[in-house]
Amino acid sequence: MEARHLRYALALAEHAHFGRAAGALGIAQPPLSKQIADLEREVGARLFDRTRQGVFPTAAGAAFLSRARRALDEIAAASVDAARAARGETGRLRLGFIASALLEPLPDILGRFSRERPDVRLELHEMATRRSTAALVAGELDVAIGLGRPGGLGAEQLVSVPIGHDHLVAVVSSTHPYAGQPSVDVDRLQRQPLIVAPGEDEPTVVTGLRTLLGKDSPALSGATVARDIHTIIGLAACGVGVGLGPSRMLTAPRRGTWFCEVTPRTPLPDLVLSFRARDRSPALNAFLDVIRKNCSEVGAALDHRLGPLGPQEEGDRDSTST
Repeated sequence: MEARHLRYALALAEHAHFGRAAGALGIAQPPLSKQIADLEREVGARLFDRTRQGVFPTAAGAAFLSRARRALDEIAAASVDAARAARGETGRLRLGFIASALLEPLPDILGRFSRERPDVRLELHEMATRRSTAALVAGELDVAIGLGRPGGLGAEQLVSVPIGHDHLVAVVSSTHPYAGQPSVDVDRLQRQPLIVAPGEDEPTVVTGLRTLLGKDSPALSGATVARDIHTIIGLAACGVGVGLGPSRMLTAPRRGTWFCEVTPRTPLPDLVLSFRARDRSPALNAFLDVIRKNCSEVGAALDHRLGPLGPQEEGDRDSTST
């Protein structure tokens, strides 16, 4: 039994006449009569009474037609659902990210993606860079945002592009001696109690601080370890010490705090977007399209990496574009 048999039966029931039904279907009457007869033999029951007044469904026919309408509706809905999924309008996207990405650029990106793709289920996971890289390689995430280019086993399978550049800034309480100053020299930080993020979560930042302040710096070894950037800012507001973190912190001003540049200007690792080169997910394609629209420089980098093919075809051509 095929969908066309259901359509033929429904057309015959609607027009109550083989000739009129055949005309509406765009076929000749003899083939329609044969198809209906074949359908009745397959079902094992007479579906239509042929009378001088017209062709009318039997009790068996009425029961069959009720199911046939629902079946055709489901087939049509299945086609629509498949097309939407292929366009990345449905499905799911699993994103791993470090907390500081919520300052910039994730709010704009996620907001736009949710508005443009409201039926894509977002699964968001805050996690450290190394953990999100491992989850991405293992297929547990679709995309990850972390610090620096991914490394370790399987990293060669990933496409990575920078989506944010940072440098070191300091945050202090508004009552701190540094408050009101546009910058603070790094040598002066050696004599201040510091607040930093944990090395497990931001290892490349801590490595940079050790290079800047010295591997055995008493200020760094005695620093207060905060869970994330928001905690750094909060502790600085309480007067605990000088908070050090990425310039993305400037997008989260808090009453009672003051931000100042650290001189000399100290670059920090880029915020990097990564995904598997062989990923064929339409939802990921849709997410990358939003990245292109929201961040022109990132879009250019993606186009340079992926070319006109898109990530799924690029994965087939080259799985080492990191």
